[in-house]
Amino acid sequence: MQYARSNLRERGVLDEFDRKILAIVQRDSQIKAEAIADQVGLSASAVQRRLRALRAAGIIRAEIAVVDPKAAGQAMSFIAGLEVERDNYDVLQKLQAWADRTEAIQQLYYVTGAVDLVAVILARDVEDYDAITARMMRDNPLIRRITTNVVLKPLKVGLYVPMGED
Repeated sequence: MQYARSNLRERGVLDEFDRKILAIVQRDSQIKAEAIADQVGLSASAVQRRLRALRAAGIIRAEIAVVDPKAAGQAMSFIAGLEVERDNYDVLQKLQAWADRTEAIQQLYYVTGAVDLVAVILARDVEDYDAITARMMRDNPLIRRITTNVVLKPLKVGLYVPMGED
């Protein structure tokens, strides 16, 4: 584990091999180390060591399957802008914890601008969304207002982090 200690943990630096490996596994997390090795010019064992180090350092946070929401019965997406009571930062932590327990909330961002937070929410239909936001307001009384945008058609959805190759 010499690589992990000297490169990632001590310096927190990704080298060009790390970046190439991350670009590949972001597109296909099930690709074999041998195939990655062929693409980046390392041995399969070196790729495996680097992947272990990237996971241990928390750079690779998770390896998941991306499911089509419509196939799972979650046909609608909503972008919700949330306004909270001013000068109360406790509400951010409480709302984040609440969102972590609520699978319908896919993403939650603390932002600048007209609203304080932006949430991406999946729901079966408008009634399901209304029930989610009603629970949100009931369980988080410091939310003053929720403004909703209904996603008519997702044009791009992804979590790929550019590695400088684009």
